[in-house]
Amino acid sequence: MKTQLAWIRQRVTWLSIVIFTVLLAAIAYGGQRYFKPSAQPEYILHDVKIGTIENVVAASGTLEPKEYVEVGAQVSGQLKMLAVDVGDLVAGGDLLAEIDATVFETKVMGATASLENKRAQLEKLHAEIYLAQERETRNIDLFKQNAISRDTLTSSQTDVKTIKASIRAMEAQIRADEASLEGDRATLNYAKIYAPMTGTVVSIAVREGQTLNANQNAPLIMKIANLDVLTLRAEVSEADVTRIYPGMDVYFATLGNPDERWHSTVRQVLPTPEVVNDVVLYQVLIDIKNRKSRLMDSMTAQTFFVESRAEDVVTIPVGAIRGGRRESKVLKQVAPDKFVPTPVEIGVRTRTQAEVISGLQAGDVIVAGNRDASKVNPRGAGGPDIRGGRRGGF
Repeated sequence: MKTQLAWIRQRVTWLSIVIFTVLLAAIAYGGQRYFKPSAQPEYILHDVKIGTIENVVAASGTLEPKEYVEVGAQVSGQLKMLAVDVGDLVAGGDLLAEIDATVFETKVMGATASLENKRAQLEKLHAEIYLAQERETRNIDLFKQNAISRDTLTSSQTDVKTIKASIRAMEAQIRADEASLEGDRATLNYAKIYAPMTGTVVSIAVREGQTLNANQNAPLIMKIANLDVLTLRAEVSEADVTRIYPGMDVYFATLGNPDERWHSTVRQVLPTPEVVNDVVLYQVLIDIKNRKSRLMDSMTAQTFFVESRAEDVVTIPVGAIRGGRRESKVLKQVAPDKFVPTPVEIGVRTRTQAEVISGLQAGDVIVAGNRDASKVNPRGAGGPDIRGGRRGGF
C-alpha cells in the first residue's frame, strides 16, 4: 500500500513539473511577443526631380468651321446641273449649281414685251399732248379775236390737261413694269447659284435632276466652309465655368491623335447654357489655325484649360506632403535608416503633383508613402502618417 502511494505521489510531482514548465514557456513566449518592438514599416521612397506641373480644367468639345455658309435655292425648279463636288475649293462668285430657268425666262420675255408696249403708248401720248397744246395756243389767239366761243377754248384746254394726266399715269405704269421686270430678271438670276464665299465644299444635300421647292423655305443645296480656322466648342460644367475667362491658355488633343497637342486661347464663354439630362453645360469657344488641314469638321477633342503652370521646377507627389498649405512638411531621408521632417513651401498644386518653391532640391529623397498602411503608427516613432491631413509624427 505504501509503495502504491509513493508511486502516485511521484507521478503527481512529475506532472506538476511538466505543467509548470509548459506554463513558464508560454509566459516567456508571450512576454517576448509583447515586449518586442514593432518592425519598422517599409517606406515608399521618391527621388525629387525637376519637371513641369500645371493645374487644368478638363472638358470635351467638338470642332466646327469658324466661317461657313449653307447655300440654298431661292427659286423652285428642277436642278439642272451641279458644277462642284464635295471637297472642291471654290472662290467667291464661282458657279455652284443651275436650276432649269425656262419658266423664268418666259416671264422675263413677257414682262419685257409689256414694258415696250407701254413705252410706245407713252410716245403716242407725247405726240397727242403736242397737238393738243398747239390747238390750245391757236384757240387762245382766236378767242381774243372773238373768232371762237369760250366753250371751244375750254375744251382745248381740258384736252391738254387730260393728256398730261394720261402721260403721268403711263409713266407710273412703266416704272411699275420696270420694277417687276427687274424682279423677274433677279428671279432668273437665282436659277444660277454662285459661291457667296471662298472655302471648301464640305457637303452636298441634293442631286442633279432633283426638283427643289422653295415656296415654303429655301432648300439646302450645299455647305461651304473655310477650313483654315476652326472653332472648338467645348462644354464646361457649371462647377468649373467660373474659372474660365477669355484669353485663358488652353490646349486640346483629338481622339484620333491624342499625342499631338494644339495650343490656343479662349475666345468667348457663351452666357446661355445647354441642359443635357439635367446637367448644365456652358459652351466655351476656342479658335485654332488648322495647320496642314490636319483637323476636320465634327472631330471630338479632349480640352484642358490651364489655370496655372510651372515649368522646370522641383516637383513631388502630393501624398508626400503633411500639414496644411501654410505649414507643409515632408519626411526627408538624411541617412539610410534616418528620416527628418523638413518644412517646404508649396506653389502650383494638382491632385497628384505639387511644386516645391523652397525646402528641397533635385536629388533629395523623401517618403512618398508606406507599402503596408496597417504598420503605420500615426503618432509614434514608427514613421509618418501616410493617410494625409495634420496627423503624424510632425
